[in-house]
Amino acid sequence: MNLPGTPRTILIGADTYPPAVNGAARFAGSLATGLARRGYEVHVVAPSPVGRPVREELDGVVLHGLRSHRYPSHDNLRICAPWETRRGVAEILDEVRPDVVHTNGSFIVGRALVDAAHRLDLPVVATNHLMPENLVGYLLVPGTMHRTVGRWLWQDIGRVYAKADVVTAPTPRAVDLLAQHAGLSHAVPVSNGIDTDRFTTSPREDRAEPTVLFVGRLDQEKRVDELIRAFALLPDSLPGRLEIVGTGTRADEWSALAASSGAAGRVRFRGFVPDDDLLTAYRDADVFCMPGVAELQSLVTLEAMASGLPVVAADAMALPHLVRPGVNGWLYTPGDVRELANRLGDLLGDADLRHRMGSASRELVEAHAVDGTLDAFEGIYDKARAMHRTPAHA
Repeated sequence: MNLPGTPRTILIGADTYPPAVNGAARFAGSLATGLARRGYEVHVVAPSPVGRPVREELDGVVLHGLRSHRYPSHDNLRICAPWETRRGVAEILDEVRPDVVHTNGSFIVGRALVDAAHRLDLPVVATNHLMPENLVGYLLVPGTMHRTVGRWLWQDIGRVYAKADVVTAPTPRAVDLLAQHAGLSHAVPVSNGIDTDRFTTSPREDRAEPTVLFVGRLDQEKRVDELIRAFALLPDSLPGRLEIVGTGTRADEWSALAASSGAAGRVRFRGFVPDDDLLTAYRDADVFCMPGVAELQSLVTLEAMASGLPVVAADAMALPHLVRPGVNGWLYTPGDVRELANRLGDLLGDADLRHRMGSASRELVEAHAVDGTLDAFEGIYDKARAMHRTPAHA
């Protein structure tokens, strides 16, 4: 039960929000609906999913969709014009009068929201989901400028989030990156969390042809080409197939790679699948692989663990926070395709090992259950409000 004075109206800002399909959007949607179920009045300001401004209520959450435009180099990304965003955010803040503002980005919507809340002396919580290195490939700048632009984007996150009372990131590794590159030394880790009850862990049959599953964007930082090359190295005598769920800029290239590597008969590209079908894909898989090297947490890996799957993942960024080698899966050196093939082969050829590691995944993922995440943010909102009662904010 909330104590007197606890914030009851939360305004969540997001530069990407469902129905957009990406980790940051899914987290913002889960946070908003989870808080609404706990009795909070929750408003979300985000780019409109249809272009024109919208206001709608779903699952107890009021969405204020700002006028948006499709980003030229990314069909699934919608952005807002800064001048329209500043005006729209100011009007929404004046109407909603939230107890706490919680931004999930420092880009156009997040920046406008933090600046407006700062001027109004409202408590601000900021969560970072962005790896600038993942963004620069979509910006209309020459490749020779990517590293410089990446450094600038990290610094920009620091400038925007320095105005927040509390800054969070989903893992200790993500917190370290904020300190190293954005100068934010007091951020705290809070898992994105997942609703573990949505995922089935019914015993898997010892299938004659076990399935390795990948879920995610088909973009370069996901390194799915390494997974395809590793699969091509598996001996014909070792049965197994690879299912790839997701869309992205490298889909055609990687489909061609599967054909040229000789693995096409064992690899299936499923494209985008709706949530219900994704749950089925997890249920029907036997091993999950995440070869990405830029994961600040990886919600899909958490979902695979909640589904009772062993995980083979790149030893990079935050993935070592999820995979305990020899317990619930294996880590491999990014770029070492032979090592990846060996780890996949170990699991494809040993049903007992898959079952044992899958059970361990399910146990480990309980630390990331969504109720714990919601508890943490309720405490952070109280902390942000308390900080605003200090003389420094008077």
